[in-house]
Amino acid sequence: MVAAPTIRPAARRRPRPAAVRIRGRKSWTLTVLTTVMLIYTMLPLAWLVISATKTQDGLLSSFGLWFDGDFALLDNIGRVFTYQDGIYLRWLGNTVFYVVIGAGGATLLSALAGYGLAKFEFRGRRAVFAVILGAVAVPPTALAVPTFLLFAKAGITDTVWAVIIPSLMIPFSLYLMWVFARDAVPDEILESARVDGAGEFRIFFNLAVPLLSPGLVTALLFNIVVTWNNLFLPLIMLKDRQLYPITLGIYTWNQQAQTVGGDVVFNLVITGSLLAIVPLIAAFLLLQRYWQSGLAVGSVKQ
Repeated sequence: MVAAPTIRPAARRRPRPAAVRIRGRKSWTLTVLTTVMLIYTMLPLAWLVISATKTQDGLLSSFGLWFDGDFALLDNIGRVFTYQDGIYLRWLGNTVFYVVIGAGGATLLSALAGYGLAKFEFRGRRAVFAVILGAVAVPPTALAVPTFLLFAKAGITDTVWAVIIPSLMIPFSLYLMWVFARDAVPDEILESARVDGAGEFRIFFNLAVPLLSPGLVTALLFNIVVTWNNLFLPLIMLKDRQLYPITLGIYTWNQQAQTVGGDVVFNLVITGSLLAIVPLIAAFLLLQRYWQSGLAVGSVKQ
C-alpha cells in the first residue's frame, strides 16, 4: 500500500508592516508668509549692522541697506568707548547692575508668588489672581507717572532704587510662573516631602526649583529683556548722567542733534545700539539649553 501523502497546512506568514513614509506637506502659502515674517524681523537688525560700519557722512550719503566705501566699524566702536570720557562703559555697568538686581529679584519673587498661588489654598486667592491678571493688562508706561509721584514723596528719585524697585514687580512674570508651577510640580511630591518632615522653604528650594527651572529660565530671560530695554522709567526718574542705563544714555546722544550747537553723533548712536544688544544675544545663547520641559514626567506613579 502506498502511504497517502501527508498534507501539512501552509505556515501562516505574518504580514510585514508596510514601511510608512511620512512626507511633510508643503504649503507655499505658509512658506511665503514665514519668509515675509523672517525678512520683516531681520531687516532692522541687518540695517543696524550695516549702518554701524559707516562714518557719520556715509550714513547720510549712502543707501541704508548696503555698505559704504569706508568700513568704519572698528573706529566707531573705539569712539563709542571713549566719547565723553568713556561714559558708555559707565552706562553699560549701570545696566548690568539694574538687570542683576532687578531682573534677578523679579524672577525670584515671581517664582515664590507663583508657586504659592498654585500650590496653596488661602482666603482671597481668586481676588489676588484677578488683580495679577489686571496688572498684566496695564502697560508699564501708564504706571510711570504715579510711580514717580510716589517715589518723589519718599525722596528716592534720582537714585538707583528708583529703577530697581519698580523692576522687581513684573506681573507677567508672576503669571508665567503660576501657570508653570501649577502643572510642573506634582502635589504628590509635595505631600511626600511634608510627610517626611521637610519644611516649606526646603521643599521649594530643593524640590520645586529644579522642576521649575525651565519656567525660571523663561521668566528670567523675559525679565532681563524688559529691564535691559527699560527707557521711560529711567527717563522720568533720573537726572544724574552717572546713573543712566545704556538705553537712556544712547537716547541722550541721539537728542544732541536736536539742540542748538549739539554734537551730531548718529554713527555712535547706531554703533552703541548694536553693542547694547550683544549681551542680550549672549544671554539667550547661554540659557537656551536650560529650556527643557517635562522634568517631572515619570516622577509620580499614576
